[in-house]
Amino acid sequence: MNIYNTNWLGGNLKVISSADNTLVGRQGLVIDETKKTIMMSENGNQIILGKASIKFTIDDSDVVIDGALVGQRPENRTHRKYRMA
Repeated sequence: MNIYNTNWLGGNLKVISSADNTLVGRQGLVIDETKKTIMMSENGNQIILGKASIKFTIDDSDVVIDGALVGQRPENRTHRKYRMA
């Protein structure tokens, strides 16, 4: 199954790159997702990440997800078809 079309809640997110260098390498459990943000729990702290500014992986997947391309509600994202380059 395509990682773009799965539910990310409860998955382990790791930030691969970001416009904000302090976010690179952070990882935690995805606890909420909206159209423009992902909330994760890292060592008991809740962190809100803007999707448009990060590239990340979910559950140690080989696929790096560009947050700018998944800027829709999770219920819409899971049914959308994505073109892979």
